[in-house]
Amino acid sequence: MKRVMFVCKKNSARSQMAEGFAKAMGQGIITVISSGLEASQVRPEAIATMKAIGIDITDQTSKPLSDFKPEAFDVVISLCGCGVNLPAAWILRDVFEDWQLDDPAEQPEIFPRVRDEIKTRVTQLIESLKTDVVSIG
Repeated sequence: MKRVMFVCKKNSARSQMAEGFAKAMGQGIITVISSGLEASQVRPEAIATMKAIGIDITDQTSKPLSDFKPEAFDVVISLCGCGVNLPAAWILRDVFEDWQLDDPAEQPEIFPRVRDEIKTRVTQLIESLKTDVVSIG
């Protein structure tokens, strides 16, 4: 099973939504967690936007990246363009992507659009990791 880290600046919205989608869609394929360059709080708008489509992230918490070791993860996904600020050990995992999604915290009306973009990308990521598992196994 692949181990995935979603990382963002504050781990308050985009990375939390990605974690929620990955947990809901990736059972048996991946284990997932999210973190931020700094920890904060999960934004109520992120919780509400996910709840609107039936995914409950109310129990998720914001965590600092410094609480984790890069070697514990196979896949690292930055959602905010913060990849340039990550230590090299995080960028050099088996898979590293920087999705650079708009920050809905600055424009709350875009939460649904950003959520849907995250869902599409998480779906593609899980599909690619399924292929990896099949071709390796």
